[in-house]
Amino acid sequence: MSLRIGSLAPDFSAETTEGAIEFHEWIEGRWCILFSHPKDFTPVCTTELGYMARLKPEFDRRNTKIIGLSVDPVSNHAAWAKDIEETQGAAPNYPLIGDTNLEVSKLYDMLPEAEPGTSEGRTPADNATVRSVFFIGPDKRIRAILVYPMSSGRNFDEVLRLLDSMQLSAAHNVATPVNWKRGDDVIIPPAVSDTEAAKKYPGGFDTHKPYLRTVESPE
Repeated sequence: MSLRIGSLAPDFSAETTEGAIEFHEWIEGRWCILFSHPKDFTPVCTTELGYMARLKPEFDRRNTKIIGLSVDPVSNHAAWAKDIEETQGAAPNYPLIGDTNLEVSKLYDMLPEAEPGTSEGRTPADNATVRSVFFIGPDKRIRAILVYPMSSGRNFDEVLRLLDSMQLSAAHNVATPVNWKRGDDVIIPPAVSDTEAAKKYPGGFDTHKPYLRTVESPE
C-alpha cells in the first residue's frame, strides 16, 4: 500500500503502553503525530523519545495527539522507558505501539507488504525504514510525511513548526514561506483573487509579484 499526502491514514488495532487502541477512534477528531522507530534500546531513538516527552505540552496546546511505534513488544517498551528517563530526563508520556507482527509498519508503507515473520530476531538494520513521522489531520487524512535514516536524529522542533504551518493554513487558507515561524508574515494563495484578498485583509497586503503576495499572519 503506497501512502501519499491526502491518503486516508490506515486504521488499525494495536497494543500500546497505555492499553489497546483502535487508531481512528483514538484520534477522536484531533490532529495526530505518529512517529516510528526500528527497535527498542537504540541510541538515536532514545534521545528522540525523551525530547518528544518534553515537547508534549506544546502538542497538547495545539489539540494534537502524539503516539510512537517501535517494532518490539510493549513489555520491552516499559523497560526502555526507564533508560529514556534516566538518560534524557523524561520518560514517554504518550502511548508507544508494540508492532510485533509488523502490521502497522506494513500498513504505513515502512516495510514491504510481503515482509515475512514478526519482530522476533530482527535487527535495527532489518527495520531501518521504520523511521517516519506521519502528520494526520482531524479528517484522518495524511497531511505530511517525514522520513529519516537511523543515523540522523529527527528535529522535533521542525515537526512542531510544520504542524503550526499546516494548522494555520487549514484555518485561514494561507501558505507559509521558507523558514516560516509562528507570527511571521504568510502568503496569500494564488487561488485567492486580489478582490477577495482585499475583503479578507482590509488592513492591506504586499504584492511582490502577481503570484506572490504576503500579509501579516491572521493569528
